[in-house]
Amino acid sequence: MLTRLPRRSTPGLRSEFWQASPGFGVYVHIPFCLHRCHYCDFNTYESRGELHSSYVEALVASIEQSPLEGRTATSVFFGGGTPTLLTTAQLAAILGAVRRRFGLETDAEVTIEANPETVSEASFEGLLEAGFNRFSLGVQSLVPKVLTGLGRTHSGERALAAVAEARRAGATHVNADLIYGSVWESDDDWRRSLEGVIDAGVEHVSAYALTIEEGTPLATLVTTGRVADVDPDVQADRHRAACLSLAAAGFERYEVSNWSRPGRASRHNVLYWSAGDYAAFGAGAHGHLAGTRWWNLRLPRDFIAAIESGVEPRSGSETLTPVERAGEALVLGLRLVSGVELAAFEARFDGALAERGAEIDTLEGLGLLAREDGWMSLTERGTLVANEVSCRLL
Repeated sequence: MLTRLPRRSTPGLRSEFWQASPGFGVYVHIPFCLHRCHYCDFNTYESRGELHSSYVEALVASIEQSPLEGRTATSVFFGGGTPTLLTTAQLAAILGAVRRRFGLETDAEVTIEANPETVSEASFEGLLEAGFNRFSLGVQSLVPKVLTGLGRTHSGERALAAVAEARRAGATHVNADLIYGSVWESDDDWRRSLEGVIDAGVEHVSAYALTIEEGTPLATLVTTGRVADVDPDVQADRHRAACLSLAAAGFERYEVSNWSRPGRASRHNVLYWSAGDYAAFGAGAHGHLAGTRWWNLRLPRDFIAAIESGVEPRSGSETLTPVERAGEALVLGLRLVSGVELAAFEARFDGALAERGAEIDTLEGLGLLAREDGWMSLTERGTLVANEVSCRLL
């Protein structure tokens, strides 16, 4: 039997459903960390603060000088790295520049990522006052041996304390990031982490299967045989366990790896999966506007030098063909449990579904895609092989 998402009324802008008009986002990258985790391949650099002030000045200048204008932001996301290594005043200054340049919708979602060891009740209070209203905490696990294996520097107790501090400060939207499927983790360990963040009262959980990325310390350990590779069957079991535990606690899965309390899906994430437009600021940040993607210089010092010299900090760009853009939008949209609204998708990406009609029919026949009530989505079985489905649709 195919498992489909029950259809609701026409989704609004804050819905977890795919959006034909998803709004406009702003992404700000803070590339500094106290310590680089063993699995991390993000554009991050271990830092003790020597570049922070000059980076913030360059970042503010790049936002204020941005040629993009005329669109009010519906969401802002500060990612990293560890944005909360900067002071609250520095983060407030950056967000202030975004507000001045673009403006924020009255109900805009403003997210900042944080590691548990870099925040406190006082810092949460300051961030709330500055205008941040959603906090994404890098919990990853609550089990000591798993945290050690992943290269995390906080304890499970510290992670739960950070959630409690955010709540006491007045935060009403907290996400817990988790990683599952490492060789150090047992079934009970995964259950313990899930139950811990649920009991802590978070509104949102992002749970990602551990991937071994080339060039990371963990990849070296795997290729030299010192650590076993991940087991996809174990990871599939972990994903099913997350679905069961979180559903029992009242969470709804709205994307392959994301669950929320009803009505608390991440607006910024849904914008990404709906192939929306977003500006990008900071070293290595990627942006998208009307089918053109661009990316900035990766090294913080290069980014700072470019801004100080009055040079555009972009490192490169590419413009997708209509066929490429439609294919990418389709596979992104299918990551959402809702899938894509067929008529609206066809109107936005003319002919995209018809061009892939034979492949869609085949995938539906295999029980990987389902069409119902004017929407097309992955089935439960299709979710487990989402990457394969995506490759066939591109």
